[in-house]
Amino acid sequence: MHRAWLALVLLTCSVARGQAPSYSAANVVNAISFAPGPFAPNSVVSIFGTNLAMDKGIFVASSTSSLPTDLDHVSVYFDNRLAPLLMVSQGQINFVIPSDEVAGAAPVRVVRQGVSGPEVSVALAPVAPTLFPAGAYAIAEDWNNAGSVVAADAPATSGDTIILFATGLGAVIPAPGVFDIPAIAANITGSVKVLLNGSPIDPMLIKYAGLTPGCAGLYQINFVLPEAGPDPEIQVAMGSMVSQAGLRLRVR
Repeated sequence: MHRAWLALVLLTCSVARGQAPSYSAANVVNAISFAPGPFAPNSVVSIFGTNLAMDKGIFVASSTSSLPTDLDHVSVYFDNRLAPLLMVSQGQINFVIPSDEVAGAAPVRVVRQGVSGPEVSVALAPVAPTLFPAGAYAIAEDWNNAGSVVAADAPATSGDTIILFATGLGAVIPAPGVFDIPAIAANITGSVKVLLNGSPIDPMLIKYAGLTPGCAGLYQINFVLPEAGPDPEIQVAMGSMVSQAGLRLRVR
């Protein structure tokens, strides 16, 4: 469930040997929301295009401790450095923006077996909070209900501790290595708000905001759910950056 971005749509097109990878800046999107940038360091990003890989199929990073820079002889250069890869196919690449990047414009380029695609530019911000959607609802777990996914048949209730999943929450302490899959919890360095129906909850109700151990590019926010009425809209905000609108939390 935490790695839902690995199941994004695969475009299967034949690749002529030697034909360059083809994509544009508009094809570089947030892997969770499919929104354009700005992106944040340690966010999961997708590149959609053609001729991205030579072989048919999906090639997925297999290590549980670190991410590769090469899958099926395909690499992504972000800001002129190799980026950690999650998945490669002929029509899609998922990668993680290096966690030590800084805000500004950054070039992105795909190289397949020595053949380079175009260099395109994307915008990078310190944070770009994004929630994981499941239809019209945000993906969350209920600690008080044995960690089950909050769903229509298992809604949350006020007083429950909710684990809300996100990406794009920026720098953390302690910071893992650029290619490391985090093994321990690490707190975000910024301040985060949880909004229910547009209003922030009491900051004292937020118990943790940081990395999810064992998952690359994944963050979680643990908070105690206040009285909010049925199925409130839920967003997270960091400074002026707010996650996508329209997602709700299943609440009885």
